Amino acid sequence: MTSSSRRAAVCGKPIAHSLSPVIHNAGFAAAGLTGWSYTRFECDEAGLAGLVDGLGPEWAGLSLTMPLKEEGLRLAAVATPVAVAVGAANTLVRRDDGWHADNTDVAGMVRVLRDAGLKPAPSVTVLGGGGTARAALAAAAQLGSSAVTVVTRRPAALAALAPAADALGITLLGGAWESAPDVLQADAVISTVPKGAADHLAGQVSWRDGTVLFDAIYDPWPTPLAADAQTHGVPVLSGLDLLLAQALSQFEQFTGVVPAPEAAMRDALFTAAAAR
Repeated sequence: MTSSSRRAAVCGKPIAHSLSPVIHNAGFAAAGLTGWSYTRFECDEAGLAGLVDGLGPEWAGLSLTMPLKEEGLRLAAVATPVAVAVGAANTLVRRDDGWHADNTDVAGMVRVLRDAGLKPAPSVTVLGGGGTARAALAAAAQLGSSAVTVVTRRPAALAALAPAADALGITLLGGAWESAPDVLQADAVISTVPKGAADHLAGQVSWRDGTVLFDAIYDPWPTPLAADAQTHGVPVLSGLDLLLAQALSQFEQFTGVVPAPEAAMRDALFTAAAAR
């Protein structure tokens, strides 16, 4: 298959809002992959297997977003250890022996936190208990944390993280939602909750020197929590930073071009986000 006939896409539901096509198509152009294209498919869990089975040999890979990450892992012939540990895949790459699954959210999260000066991060607090929280646990493990404080709104959400924590060798330290302002004095604070859920924490946190806040939201931005942290001189990372970082690894796996043309991909993403 030549570079003139390769395709990739992002899949999820809803998907019209996704900026992944902007990032990857900018990367193709910058790398001189003139025949490559990246689009989007709206697809739910029930439809993913049929979609994947119907893809022709020109398809290099898929990016998976909600609610497809667990189903994507189940469909793969081979999966990376980190994808297996967190129980989710955001990347499917076509190889000769079938689809390979990876979770580039983890590597992306580690990258943006390290770029912010976090080397290592013995103490990590995570807000939320969903799929992004599982990636945050894996990132914490790679950053040298053996125990992670997880603050959830529901006890069941904390319990659901236990298998991932066990697989990663992480001790879970649960925190009640009402106590969140008191447990954000960590090396890294990673907020994975939906927009609005952590707004009430703004003005309640006694931020300490050395903390880095990663807030997985990017619309609207800044969130009240991120704005409060910035006011106190805390380095803040957004969901856009993660979206770019995880896409770089996907791009390299899809195309074999290493390193990915980060500057072009970053410019395209942040320009598109600012225009919304």
